Amino acid sequence: MTNAFDDLLSQLRQRAKTRPAPDAAIAPRTFADKAADKIAEIVGSWRFIIIQSGLLFAWIVFNAVSGARVDPYPFILLNLLLSFQAAYTAPIIMMSQNRQADIDRQRAIEDYDINCKAELEIETLHQKIDLLREQEIASLTAAVDRLTKMLEAKN
Repeated sequence: MTNAFDDLLSQLRQRAKTRPAPDAAIAPRTFADKAADKIAEIVGSWRFIIIQSGLLFAWIVFNAVSGARVDPYPFILLNLLLSFQAAYTAPIIMMSQNRQADIDRQRAIEDYDINCKAELEIETLHQKIDLLREQEIASLTAAVDRLTKMLEAKN
């Protein structure tokens, strides 16, 4: 059983040595990855929501009140623009989320390896402590036997 522990520990240690640096695994690799992450960061912010809400409100007010309307009620052009925005941002955000899911999956695998290694190390320490305890008990038993023989020899 000890050989199996040692083999598994050596495999886990070897995997830890060949694992890329944490920053390298997280960094976007291509232009598309960088763009998707940046767009998801911008679109997923309160700043974007507030600015877009302000622009929508201004668009509606201008086209409801102004005489030079570009998009009269029911605001079909605005609906087209929002649909266009949603049609492009949704897949881009999904790309960013998929990349983040891949990063999270890799981290989960690394965490599992670390937990397995820690479990094996703890098991090895338990075995060593048990061996030390057995040796201590054996030496105490031998000392008691010697003392018993010495007492018997005196009597």
